[in-house]
Amino acid sequence: MASEDNIAPPKGAESPGLSRAPSDSQSVPDFHGIKRDEILRACKARDVEALVSLSTSEGGLLQDDLRQAVWPILLGCDYSPDHSTASEWTSLPVHGDEEQVKLDVNRAFVHYPNCQTEKELDGKKEQLSELITKILRRYPMLCYFQGYHDIAQVLLLVLGAEQATCAMERISLFRIRDYMLPTLSPALKHLQLIPAIIDSSDSKLCRHLSGTKPFFALAATLTLYAHDIQEYADIARLYDFILSHEPVVSIYLFAAIILSRKKELFEIPIDEPEMIHFTLSKLPQPIDLEGLISRAMELYRTHPPEKLPFRAWRRIPRSSVLKTSRDLSLQATPEEATELFEQQKQHLRREELRQKAAGLVWKYRRPAGSIGLAVFVGVLSYWIMRNDVSPLSLWRQFLRPLRSAFQRRW
Repeated sequence: MASEDNIAPPKGAESPGLSRAPSDSQSVPDFHGIKRDEILRACKARDVEALVSLSTSEGGLLQDDLRQAVWPILLGCDYSPDHSTASEWTSLPVHGDEEQVKLDVNRAFVHYPNCQTEKELDGKKEQLSELITKILRRYPMLCYFQGYHDIAQVLLLVLGAEQATCAMERISLFRIRDYMLPTLSPALKHLQLIPAIIDSSDSKLCRHLSGTKPFFALAATLTLYAHDIQEYADIARLYDFILSHEPVVSIYLFAAIILSRKKELFEIPIDEPEMIHFTLSKLPQPIDLEGLISRAMELYRTHPPEKLPFRAWRRIPRSSVLKTSRDLSLQATPEEATELFEQQKQHLRREELRQKAAGLVWKYRRPAGSIGLAVFVGVLSYWIMRNDVSPLSLWRQFLRPLRSAFQRRW
């Protein structure tokens, strides 16, 4: 653990220079210095509760050197990695998604870091490619998705190559595991929480948006907002908040974004769902992060997941990361995450089989109905003959309870 007096950046960490404190201490408000001391004390004591509060409060963790100390604690990372196995991943089998990783890495670092030469940028891309490939080879069951590299580049820039590996592993296994399954259907279930949150807070707005599926939030929630936020200082601040709370809070944040645009959304006619979708698929500019974070926490406290309408929370599988990482998963192991991943895959298979069966029943509902009626009549006829029951007496037995019920009713 870094000392309270001096937190040195970890090896490989290079801040893009957008979140560092100014060199002139006179220009920094006094409360920054006070908060910095509080963060250092909480780090030294490994006081997670205090760090969560400090990460959420205005300004978050202030600077990257503090994030380098706090984020690993919030993620439950091991501070003493086994350097003897650092290159072990290179001998592991190639992951099937590595070609897509290369394509995405080539498009990385568009908005930040700034003021770097081509050589320095190429070096960062090489580090990013290695970071992602390392995770995928160590956990081959994980399926890469486009936008994963957006999350990885934030961690790389803030934490440096060494600490980013453990942090990305923990995020992959305990925060975005649902997004790394063979299909994105679990991610779409996450989005169904958004209308439930909106309805709990503003049912009129929920009705106004009812013609629009919440797919507009997919890119933002899938990448923990790293794909949509272009300022380094903003995304680093937002990750202070996201990493200090359970994964579902990220969904509440998007609901807060929607509620903050209430006036704008009501100006769009309800019969223009495409325009509503387009509007909500882009984050508001400029973005009021502090206000949105405060509103998201208010929504979360007032309308917790278990009390959301539409049975939204019940539809989330028990093995989902939203339900299994409610305590930040600081003590959970990769083996436990792997087991939960397999449970999720089995749940997906059962769900797919049910959907196929329902589709077949619907497709052949008319002939199946005729066949079912014929089988029922045949079985009934056989039962009548076997029990020597006359059709007339059977009919009377059938009508007797109906007649009694009618008499009681009137």
